[in-house]
Amino acid sequence: MGAVVADDGPSGVKAPDGGWGWAVLFGCFIITGFSYAFPKAVSVFFKELIREFGIGYSDTAWISSILLAMLYGTGPLCSVCVNRFGCRPVMLVGGLFASMGMVIASFCTSIVQIYLTAGVITGLGLALNFQPSLIMLNRYFDKRRPLANGLSAAGSPVFLCALSPLGQILQHEYGWRGGFLILGGMLLNCCVCGALMRPLEAPKKAEATKEPAEKKVKKKLLDFSVFKDGGFVIYALAASIMVLGLFVPPVFVVSYAKDLGYQDTKAAFLLTILGFIDIFARPICGMVAGLKWVRPRCVYLFSFAMIFNGFTDLMGSMSVDYGGLVVFCIFFGISYGMVGALQFEVLMAIVGTQKFSSAIGLVLLAEAMAVLIGPPSAGKLLDATGRYMFVFIIAGIEVTTSALVLALGNFFCIKKKSEEPHTKEEAAEREELNKSEDKTPEDAKVDSIEVEQFLKDEPEKNGEVVTNPETCV
Repeated sequence: MGAVVADDGPSGVKAPDGGWGWAVLFGCFIITGFSYAFPKAVSVFFKELIREFGIGYSDTAWISSILLAMLYGTGPLCSVCVNRFGCRPVMLVGGLFASMGMVIASFCTSIVQIYLTAGVITGLGLALNFQPSLIMLNRYFDKRRPLANGLSAAGSPVFLCALSPLGQILQHEYGWRGGFLILGGMLLNCCVCGALMRPLEAPKKAEATKEPAEKKVKKKLLDFSVFKDGGFVIYALAASIMVLGLFVPPVFVVSYAKDLGYQDTKAAFLLTILGFIDIFARPICGMVAGLKWVRPRCVYLFSFAMIFNGFTDLMGSMSVDYGGLVVFCIFFGISYGMVGALQFEVLMAIVGTQKFSSAIGLVLLAEAMAVLIGPPSAGKLLDATGRYMFVFIIAGIEVTTSALVLALGNFFCIKKKSEEPHTKEEAAEREELNKSEDKTPEDAKVDSIEVEQFLKDEPEKNGEVVTNPETCV
């Protein structure tokens, strides 16, 4: 792994937009799938746990809640670890934590012990994998970044469709203890994904020139200067409001169908429809976001996706039969996939590569509070009214409000940036480039000799692209 250094990513390295980046994308796809699908897939074992420990459904539901809370709430901690140790070491340790939590949970004798192992330890391990994988994806892709984000986000519905039936099979064959043990072994694949996150290396000459500057400037472990960026503040506020209602409909749609009198299997099939549509919606939205005309206006496409999602919730509140719920799940799957594909792409575009590691940690912390408030408050509303219509209406209003905050905030509050250097870092980079251009004649002669020697040694490529083995498979 090398020496422990601040991991800010070499600013002089151009994103390869391919090559080894596809391996990084594959790792990010798997990590995203485990991170978002695992808290839902664990719910398959809840009935066994209720029977084993003599507890209620609400007690077992805390396992999923703790997993999600750890995934979101430890964002700043992950940012500090990444900036201090680098993405790859953090992900390797996270993979061990995620696996260890489930393995130890298989030997637990009380529900509180499961909270600490399957909830806290596994949740922390998934968080230490999820955030660094997005950071590495941001560094390896630039022009194709919207597509890369869409493809990696597709891991969530794909793994949800795979892990839920797998969990049922494991529970039937080996019980909850054997199932937890096998899932813990599967989570070791996070370590493999972490090993794929090879850091981009700057050219040796560039490193030599930047060594004095790096010694003077001390890297911040958590950069709070992102709050000076109006675009980031608006995004964080809008994302927090969005999360209040975004996850509510998938949680309650199955219960909604059961209350209408439909069988359990038929009701559960609604989530399969939603997940299947979601699989295709995310990469397609990523492709659209990468179009030349759309990408500069990606924040408004994200706002449209949220309005679409909120409007779908409002229409879904009027469903009175199974056909209406199927139509709702189709359109919700499309809008939910669009939101999932664009949420981190927009954040990357707002803050840039250098500050993304700190920005995503702070955003996830803000969203963690909303994740804990959203579904429980919707449940209380359902208990008070006894009607799902009001739950869907409130969720739709919250998501639509977040879209208006993001769109109107960017349109009225964010001024066009001037062509002058935006930050001290950019100004310093320009200064270094100017110094490198003012070379002495002796340096110029040495460079010309090196170029001539390189051309002699290098055979003719006949128009083929020369790849760099450090960034290509």
